[in-house]
Amino acid sequence: MIHNLAQGVQAFTSNVFLVEGDRTVLIDTGANFDVVDAIQSRVDGLDAVVLTHTHRDHVGNVDAVVDAFDVDVWGYDETIDGVDHAIEDGETLTIGDNEYIALYTPGHKDDHLCFYAADAGILFAGDLVFQNGSFGRTDLPEGDRQTLIESIDRVLESIDTALTEMHTGHGPSVTSEPYDHVELSGRMARQA
Repeated sequence: MIHNLAQGVQAFTSNVFLVEGDRTVLIDTGANFDVVDAIQSRVDGLDAVVLTHTHRDHVGNVDAVVDAFDVDVWGYDETIDGVDHAIEDGETLTIGDNEYIALYTPGHKDDHLCFYAADAGILFAGDLVFQNGSFGRTDLPEGDRQTLIESIDRVLESIDTALTEMHTGHGPSVTSEPYDHVELSGRMARQA
């Protein structure tokens, strides 16, 4: 079961996905709202926090979540404050009830990761791509348009056309032909 805990929140935050199952994981912590209360209203505890990247809107609530649940935080670069363990490109992680492969996808930020479960047809895309061909900003520090395009291409090569769900860092999740949205994002990034 995947819940977006930031849905309906009127604050500067990212989406925050609580993935319940054998290993209950929080993907990104968001910022500027009481995510701890939102977690506690659904589950008793967390097994891990996994970060798509460390922009402030995605990690602002890390300390509160760690304090409340005594949980470790996983991300691409453990030298960044708040990240306890590194996730390697190509590493397999259990999130909820599924096995996800971590895809290193810089371009929006140097430590950006996407997570893909082939068997379940689920992609957590972070801020790489969004609904309707939108894509992550490249005008912030560490942003690079060409690198972002290469990362989108890598995701397209890694995911199946039968992808059923794409959960993004901002905006709605995509459950209707999400592969097409990723493909469109790649085309739009090349044209922008």
